Amino acid sequence: MPLTDKAVQSAKAGPKPRKIADEKGLFVLVQPSGGKLWRLKYRHLGKEKKLSLGRYPEVSLKEARERRDAARKIIADGIDPSQTARAAKIAAVQREAMTFKLVATEYIDKIEAEGRAAVTVSKSRWLLTLLEPSIGHLAVDAITPAELLAALRKVERKGHLETARRMRSLASRVFRYAVATSRAAGDPASVLQGALTAPVVKHHAALIEPAKVGALLRAIDGYDGQPMTKLALKLAPLVHLRPIELRTAKWNEIDIEQAIWRIPASKMKMRKMHHVPLCKQALSILKEAKSLTSRFEYVFSSLYPGTRPMSENTLNAALRRLGYSGDEMTSHGFKSIASTLLNESGLWSSDAIERALAHNDRDTVRAAYHRGQHWDERVRMAQWWADYLDGLRSSIPT
Repeated sequence: MPLTDKAVQSAKAGPKPRKIADEKGLFVLVQPSGGKLWRLKYRHLGKEKKLSLGRYPEVSLKEARERRDAARKIIADGIDPSQTARAAKIAAVQREAMTFKLVATEYIDKIEAEGRAAVTVSKSRWLLTLLEPSIGHLAVDAITPAELLAALRKVERKGHLETARRMRSLASRVFRYAVATSRAAGDPASVLQGALTAPVVKHHAALIEPAKVGALLRAIDGYDGQPMTKLALKLAPLVHLRPIELRTAKWNEIDIEQAIWRIPASKMKMRKMHHVPLCKQALSILKEAKSLTSRFEYVFSSLYPGTRPMSENTLNAALRRLGYSGDEMTSHGFKSIASTLLNESGLWSSDAIERALAHNDRDTVRAAYHRGQHWDERVRMAQWWADYLDGLRSSIPT
């Protein structure tokens, strides 16, 4: 006797699973937990099999019968619907594994495991979040240049030209990775070179006139915010580092006794270990910092909870608090100050200055030579520079 909706709805669970038959092999399996599952019993190549057709009430009696009839037509053609269903599930899993988001995540995990700098990995993950809403759910082998361009245009229209350019670059690397792992046939991002508006190169703002540098140093001395922020601001002019290298400094990188700071290659833009000679003034600042954060991993630790380095916005925010706009001075500008004034002094070789600024030398033999030959000069230059800054600080214009 065929089932009715009321009969299925009122079917009670028992201590064991029980079957309630409909017709043409369809039955509902009532589980001890109360769940009701649609099943189709059929034979294929002489063997009895069962096919899952869904769960009641999500699949109604009417829909279960429609699924039964569709399966019986497949069986009549000599095809096993269970195998067809498994193949469909496998195909769905494969399609899911080939979305842009998942391939991109796999690529970023790969470069992280290969030792790429944490900032590079972090920026890549951020750029992916910008691409994800538009193309993250699409199969990586089916994305067209037009679809990618539309995603980039959304960011470009907001005025974020450099971000859009970096998004295209990341997408290109992901597509090339997909090609290398046999999940795509080409790179649709490559044909978009030149399609985006090129950003105007803007150098990091910095003060390069000695009198203005002196005024900046005096302003830093009068900073009344967080003590660790003040110490970081005081150290920044002395060590010629990028803000991320300064704020993520770890105590195990710094040898106060030997007056040297060894920054691992993973943190450096050029992926080469960098040695910083520490002048007397820098050592004094670090000793003061140690009295505050020696129990933490990072020299300039965020005090709450103390497990992370200082925020990337902290130093720029402090400069704004001191009255310097973004067009006048940024935390990255301390490198520009050093580069300009050290070169203008005429006292030091350009090779020693470039080494101090951690600029790359494409000739590896020449680079190795520089590390050995210019260290002593860099040590002298570091102390001269600190003394020179002290002189600028005390030279108050009349």
